[in-house]
Amino acid sequence: MALGSGQQPRSRQRGCHWKGAVTSSSPVKSRGGWMAMGESGREEYKIQSFDAETQQLLKTALKDPGAVDLEKVANVIVDHSLQDCVFSKEAGRMCYAIIQAESKHAGQSVFRRGLLNRLQQEYQAREQLRARSLQGWVCYVTFICNIFDYLRVSNMPMMALVNPVYDCLFRLAQPDSLNKEEEVDCLVLQLHRVGEQLEKMNRQRMDELFVLIRDGFLLPAGLSSLAQLLLLEIIEFRAAGWRTTPAAHNYYYSELSD
Repeated sequence: MALGSGQQPRSRQRGCHWKGAVTSSSPVKSRGGWMAMGESGREEYKIQSFDAETQQLLKTALKDPGAVDLEKVANVIVDHSLQDCVFSKEAGRMCYAIIQAESKHAGQSVFRRGLLNRLQQEYQAREQLRARSLQGWVCYVTFICNIFDYLRVSNMPMMALVNPVYDCLFRLAQPDSLNKEEEVDCLVLQLHRVGEQLEKMNRQRMDELFVLIRDGFLLPAGLSSLAQLLLLEIIEFRAAGWRTTPAAHNYYYSELSD
């Protein structure tokens, strides 16, 4: 395995058919441990990344969702996510906050329906998106994984998103994608984030995905040393029960504190 002498990963910010996606009347719940938008400086920063008019639109959606066009709000958030890789990593927080506000004030799911419909449109055109903009494609995968991570129906991940998320990750594990460090990096980051959840929803597909990842690592036609190292890292991460062992941490991340 030609990993390169002492080479370590660079510092990184980790940060289908969709029938039934919006038919449930059960409330959407988030993972515990994070705060709704407006409760921390980081969430306020997310609003500040938009122009003044859009900032006002988002603030109104949070405080009085019935006063704005929530489908427009969903489109604004998706559009921004496809253009801003930093925003795409955490946009699920904002979407959850708006869904909660709408449920509380109106008892409806217009925003969630608009969000999922737009995600489906982009999913169906994913190959065109990738061909048009590699950055936009990476942002989309990051965004849909972020939505899958945060949104819940009856305290469970949204089943409507499981296969689309898997399909996106499978695309990242194809040979032509493994030759691009941006896509390898995205694949590894998203598996760190949602891999364990996805495996619980469909173990067979996760096994199939890791066959592709293993083959990509063992047959490195044009793979960079960094790409090889990232693939080896995620293989070991899953093998350890989606945890980083002390030995693996020392090996892979020894340079991150430098």
